[in-house]
Amino acid sequence: MNPTPSDAQVAALNRRIVLAARPEGAPRLSDFRVETGPVPEPAHGEVLLQTLALSLDPYMRNLMDPVGPGYAPPVALGETMVGGTVSRVVASRHPDLRPGGLVLANAGWQDFTLSDGSDLLPLDSGSAPALPPSLSLGALGMPGFTAHVGLLDLAQPRPGETVVVAAATGAVGANVGQLARLHGARAVGVAGGADKCRHAVQVLGFDACIDRHAPDFAQRLAQACAQGIDVYFENVGGAVLDAVLPLLNPGARVPVCGFIAHYNGPMEGASATDQRPALLATVLQKRVRLQGFIVLDHYGERFEHLRRFRERMHRWIEEGRVHAQEHVVDGLLQAPQGLIDLLAGRHLGKTVVRVAEA
Repeated sequence: MNPTPSDAQVAALNRRIVLAARPEGAPRLSDFRVETGPVPEPAHGEVLLQTLALSLDPYMRNLMDPVGPGYAPPVALGETMVGGTVSRVVASRHPDLRPGGLVLANAGWQDFTLSDGSDLLPLDSGSAPALPPSLSLGALGMPGFTAHVGLLDLAQPRPGETVVVAAATGAVGANVGQLARLHGARAVGVAGGADKCRHAVQVLGFDACIDRHAPDFAQRLAQACAQGIDVYFENVGGAVLDAVLPLLNPGARVPVCGFIAHYNGPMEGASATDQRPALLATVLQKRVRLQGFIVLDHYGERFEHLRRFRERMHRWIEEGRVHAQEHVVDGLLQAPQGLIDLLAGRHLGKTVVRVAEA
């Protein structure tokens, strides 16, 4: 990344981080570039937003490719990296939005942006002051809602069933396991390393967590799921999926939310064996329901479904029934390294960038 002015020097400027090059494999710092320009002024019906917190998510890697994932266009070279934000209204020519209010927005990787208000969710009403606003990018936002939709709306686990989720200490997986437990199911996590597995069990309350790096990973997973797997929340793919397939029970449900093991291209150590016959045979013979979903489809008119979810999740967090873990990256200019580290599995919980003080 190119040298940039300090925060004090850019007080009257808008910094933005743009896509400078298409990654080949894992992203590198040279794939990003920092640009500065004037702070825009709102026209009639618009608001000027200042970014307070920026969400970093695995899907951003897909948007850096020349062809997007289908549900969203790719980021063009030279354009601002996209991302959800908690933003403050600093100037308003909009009849319903006042300066000083906090909103859930899609400002992307920059200090300031304009909005006509149609894509904003005000956070002032119904938000507990004791909870950090940045939780609206994690447990109270898209990752938490993704877990809720995939697990409770689509998979519908029953008490006593076994739910398995990989990336169990990540933004989505941590919520999947905790929601499964809240609804009476067994939660078995898969994570990368002993420390993450301890966190899943001791802090998040999983019944068990298996280290995917263990040489006997498949055997350990089978032992932890002695009665088979009723729900597999798929967000990783790769070797985890290979180990899960033979353990699926008849009638198992597999909500597919992502496959991060494949986002950077061919997996390290990937087998050349074609796994499609095994997958299709399992789906057929065990009558498995395999269902992909995009959480944006479930927000509802004017975020109504998201609002109702936020009310429930607020209560669960306040009651201590859900632990909302954040990994905070300080400063907008650290966002590229933050995304690189996130994709490499170096974070616990939801990764957010603190861009300005709330």
